[in-house]
Amino acid sequence: MIFGILLGMITLVAADLEIEGLNVRHSITELLQPVSSADSEHEPVNRLLLTSPTGRYSARNANYDIDVRLDSDTHMLEGRELLTWRNDSGRATSELQFHLYYNAWKNTKSTWMREHLLARGEAFLARPPEDWGWITVTKIELPATENTVAINLTSDTRYIAPDDDNKDDKTVLSVLLPEQVEPGETLQVEIEWKSKIPRTFSRTGVIGDFFFIAQWFPKIGVLEASGWNCHQFHVGTEFYADYGVYDVRLTVPKGWIVGATGVRQSLKNNSDGTSTHQYVQKDVHDFAWTTSPNLIERIERFEHESLPDVEMRLLLQPEHEAQAERHFKATRITLTRYGEWFGAYPYTQLTIVDPAWQSGAGGMEYPTLFTAGTSWLAPSKITRPEGVTIHEAGHQFWYGLIGNNEFEYAWLDEGLNTFSTAKAIEAENLPNYHSARYFGGFLPYVFNDIPRSRATDGNRLSGYRTAARSDAQSTPTFQYWPGTGGAISYNKTALWLHTLERHLGWENVQKVLSTFFSRFKFRHPLPQDFFATANEVTNSNLDWFFDQVHRSSNVFDYGIQQIGSRSQSGRGVSENGEPIFTDRSNNEQFQTDVVVRRYGEAIFPVDILVTFTNGEEVRETWDGVARWKLFTYQRAAQILQAEVDPDSVLLLDLNRTNNSKTMKPMTNIATTKWMLTWMTWLQDVMLTHAFFV
Repeated sequence: MIFGILLGMITLVAADLEIEGLNVRHSITELLQPVSSADSEHEPVNRLLLTSPTGRYSARNANYDIDVRLDSDTHMLEGRELLTWRNDSGRATSELQFHLYYNAWKNTKSTWMREHLLARGEAFLARPPEDWGWITVTKIELPATENTVAINLTSDTRYIAPDDDNKDDKTVLSVLLPEQVEPGETLQVEIEWKSKIPRTFSRTGVIGDFFFIAQWFPKIGVLEASGWNCHQFHVGTEFYADYGVYDVRLTVPKGWIVGATGVRQSLKNNSDGTSTHQYVQKDVHDFAWTTSPNLIERIERFEHESLPDVEMRLLLQPEHEAQAERHFKATRITLTRYGEWFGAYPYTQLTIVDPAWQSGAGGMEYPTLFTAGTSWLAPSKITRPEGVTIHEAGHQFWYGLIGNNEFEYAWLDEGLNTFSTAKAIEAENLPNYHSARYFGGFLPYVFNDIPRSRATDGNRLSGYRTAARSDAQSTPTFQYWPGTGGAISYNKTALWLHTLERHLGWENVQKVLSTFFSRFKFRHPLPQDFFATANEVTNSNLDWFFDQVHRSSNVFDYGIQQIGSRSQSGRGVSENGEPIFTDRSNNEQFQTDVVVRRYGEAIFPVDILVTFTNGEEVRETWDGVARWKLFTYQRAAQILQAEVDPDSVLLLDLNRTNNSKTMKPMTNIATTKWMLTWMTWLQDVMLTHAFFV
């Protein structure tokens, strides 16, 4: 029977996506044609349809037609979706699997909450009942066609926990089908659901009348050659989905501003005091939206001589209105730098959302939409909001266009983008000084004489150091220790990419990234795809490096163990046993010894710079394989200092404080300066406090 349903689905023809209005249906024959195997060198799940006369970029095998209504008083959503799905896996399936992400916050028994409590404490336990969230599928069926009747599948559903067998976790729903869906076949599934929007968990939810809605609808997993890839929701991971066309109608209170993935096609005012906003976007793998009566809308256009135009839509909190241009400038930087370095942003619109204070929704990416993050007081000499805006806009490339599996290989997204963010900030030479916030984070203080190092601060060395040995990066991300996964995905990757840049040169690394981007946009690349691309582009075998930084948790740590010079003037006894004590002279010779040690397990070639008291410098190169290496010199001058990795090529070095030794007497100038600075600051604070008291 299902064969008849599938056949009927394939013959459906409806209004084309470009027609404005509500309740449009997509032409399956036009939008969902299977991709020819000649278009790709990969398995069917990775197939890429290159540009065509209709402007299609992706395989479009997971397509959503959604109607949803928001009750802003009760914080409830009620929705209906028609999923049109094509089996591109190369294997038959007798079930469908769906993500129900909101059930992660149904109670403390979910896997997400268990992991959060294990690694991040019990802060959420104090939340009142109305702050929690859930999602319930109320109906699921194969809809009727001209030749078949509808088949209700609601009773054929069950919750599964493919990752940890947690019977209390309800974030994955399995739906049994009456017959198998064969490779290349297409079917439609109609789903009705309702959900309770929580006070923000994991950057989705509500505070006051600001709603940011993400991971909010029943979302089909990815069927691969090995089976369904539909992980439970984990505290340390994000998402993975196939590309498709989204046509979504959002019904919200009349007069409220709406921002969403894609471009608004229509706006209809309803008789019940609501409005319905229709948004459509092709070739994306997710859909998020926001609404509030308080957002301020600003629109500017990105134009570039060699890149496509993009309409930038900024939805700003009223108290941040003066920062609009800073958000636009940072977005322009991303579209320019990433576009020139890696490849063009292909969509016509990009929406920047400034989330409400304490909403917990800042710093997150979704296709054609992202949230930034700023404060009421944002000094011009720090990169906030610029840093987070560049980073989240950058995810439009390393996430939006490269559809990697964030459950398993989050570093392919987060790490590549963290590195790219630092490069963009560096290329633009944005003011970036060290700063701190006091009085509960309210009052910023900028240290104008401490510029932040792009190489270390931009790539988060301090954040990596604390978790360097926690997991091998090759471990599937959802299996990382929950509290330290970010350090391995973000920080470690950025550091090893920056190390490669200093080892091979920016031109080589940029070519690796642009080649990888060109080959795998709108696809699902694997880590080996990146490594193979790097080896090919650089015409070298870098597996020795990737084996250490990706496939192990070994750490790099090189240091100077000891230095010293001793006189070579006559001392000791002669050949016949007579004592020799030659007076020292102006041409006295010294033997200098420098011992360099590998304290860590990982290996990397390093330079050693030795400086003598007469200003002479000697540079050595060591393969770094042995546990230690002795360098000996005969000179008329004594050693002044020695340093391993003087150019900071190995940014993964865990402890740079042992990288050098000197014979120069230490001074306390720096400590005295900072002591006096802090004493002056403390005095001012105490006087201010006394004044108000």
